Amino acid sequence: MKFVAVLYPGPAEQHVDHSGLELLGSTEGALGLAKLLESEGHELVVLSDRDRALRDHLADAHVFITTPFWPTYLTADDLRRAERLELVLTAGVGSDHVDAEAAAELGITVAEVTGSNVVSVAEHAVMQLLALVRNYLPAYQQVVDGRWDIADIAARSHDIEDKTIGIVGMGQIGQRIALRLRGFDVKVLYNTRHRRGSTDEAVFGARFKHLDDLVAQSDAIVLSCPLTAETKGLFDERRLRAMRPGSWLVNIARGQIVDTDALVEVLESGHLGGYAGDVWYPQPAPPDHPWRTMPGHALTPHVSGTTLEAQQRYAAGIQDSVRRYLDGDPLQEDYVVARPT
Repeated sequence: MKFVAVLYPGPAEQHVDHSGLELLGSTEGALGLAKLLESEGHELVVLSDRDRALRDHLADAHVFITTPFWPTYLTADDLRRAERLELVLTAGVGSDHVDAEAAAELGITVAEVTGSNVVSVAEHAVMQLLALVRNYLPAYQQVVDGRWDIADIAARSHDIEDKTIGIVGMGQIGQRIALRLRGFDVKVLYNTRHRRGSTDEAVFGARFKHLDDLVAQSDAIVLSCPLTAETKGLFDERRLRAMRPGSWLVNIARGQIVDTDALVEVLESGHLGGYAGDVWYPQPAPPDHPWRTMPGHALTPHVSGTTLEAQQRYAAGIQDSVRRYLDGDPLQEDYVVARPT
């Protein structure tokens, strides 16, 4: 059988890390699949060139593996050309780069490693929220530039204590964000499709609000909802303008939830205090993506869910799914995004 894995390239330079954890998410680590597959006579193709993967390897692949950080966008047309394809795996969480409905119609299972990134992404969200509120990146840049202009930084630096933080999406990541914010003595509001019970709300220290009310009342908003037809463009110009003047927005969900050009406009006008997150559209973001140069941002490439610890979790999940596939066993139920209809 032929397995194709499209992963992000390995580092240009050697890095020293004393944890002993391997870089499994890159092409050089190959998710730890090489020994598993090659010892049993299967073919494993690992590459970072997504166009080449679609052009040269998709047609005869039985299993196609991609990631949210370096996604291969698989359209219905792509999937129709893959006559042998039976399984698409996402090494991580979030398979919106795959046309899951078309896959199911074509008899292809789509799965991901549910829960593998929740700790890592929640920590990243809180880090970026604090970076915005405390005006951290401009302060750091002063050090790099050899400056010492305290007033320039202090004029837009705040305590997070007593602020109201809105969380849009209260799944596993949203819940962990709320729990991590409890120690900062903030007021947490949340919105999600299915309201949590009173016991859960007490544990998370969060109160449910309808989305428009949450937007109007929050000093900062964190987006942690999945990309769906309902959430695509959810934060358009109208909703961004409805946010409190000077408030902050953090997006660790998906880039398309926020209108690209409208975000640039509200930051350039000074309506928002800043924007952070690590999700873009498309990914990787092109060099001329307008978010790269807009004012007041603290963006990172899509790295939140691929810490060394997260890589061990999603690599183990991929290995488990591959083993089950080879043995003819069903995948873990909570991993399955779409199954053949």
